[in-house]
Amino acid sequence: MKILVLGGGGFIGSHLCDALLLAGHQVRVFEYPGIKPLCPEESLRHIEWMEGDFTNPVQVDHAVQGCEIIYHLISTTLPKTSNDNPVYDVESNVISTLQMLQSACRHQVRKIIFASSGGTVYGIPQHIPITEAHPTNPISSYGISKLAIEKYLHLFHALHGVDYCVLRLANPYGERQRVSASQGAVAVFLHKALHDEPIQIWGDGSVTRDYIYIADVISAMLKAMQYQGEQPIFNVGAGVGTSLNQMLADMERILGKTIQRVYLPSRDFDVPTNILDIQRSQQSLDWSPQTDFITGLERTLSGSLQNQK
Repeated sequence: MKILVLGGGGFIGSHLCDALLLAGHQVRVFEYPGIKPLCPEESLRHIEWMEGDFTNPVQVDHAVQGCEIIYHLISTTLPKTSNDNPVYDVESNVISTLQMLQSACRHQVRKIIFASSGGTVYGIPQHIPITEAHPTNPISSYGISKLAIEKYLHLFHALHGVDYCVLRLANPYGERQRVSASQGAVAVFLHKALHDEPIQIWGDGSVTRDYIYIADVISAMLKAMQYQGEQPIFNVGAGVGTSLNQMLADMERILGKTIQRVYLPSRDFDVPTNILDIQRSQQSLDWSPQTDFITGLERTLSGSLQNQK
């Protein structure tokens, strides 16, 4: 099949492109101009690369044309900055996605797989682990926009028959994650630890997240493309929590050295604990994470050391 990956030059997108090519698909990437691709050179030789602005409906329509499947991985904002300008968040993410959905209808796209956010759409959890049926009360504009896109996917399915699947991702980590992106504690902390730089911890370090290794994320994404069931929304995580303090302790054990830490006041947009219930994904997608946190951390470290050579 011919598959469009919106945001295919990034961390998750580059790994997804590798897997799609390996499975024999034709891959087209739509990426913002000037973004340095994280895909290996071998993969880039087989990818149809298109540059453009996601807020430009003409450019997006051109990218959508001729594709059967769309993976929507683009987000123009981050959870910690989205509340600074909610209008921009809605204009650049929600409205741009609506324009893309209209193009998908015109060009008879068969299915759309959307990377939503299991870490933000639920808000402060009422119970742990968090099931897909948990109330959705985001405390960031980022989470609200993700949730709005989920709802519009459902609307376009009901009105126009466009099949879709929503993957509410936990906290992906692994090789190629950009340390300059201000998102992704594992990559940022590991980079600072390798360079003996102090690590800033917002709060007392007890903030707990569900960290999912990138290969397991990609496995779920491939499963979602083939899924034919009635339930379109899935949590994708490890199903276990790791606090920031525990993460640093694991890094110290792997690196064999003490990591400098600076504790700062907590932030109001940080949910104290987020651990996803992944039973629905296990049962309906026939998917389970295969990589424990220590193994994933070792692989991420190995990739970081190779990049420094």
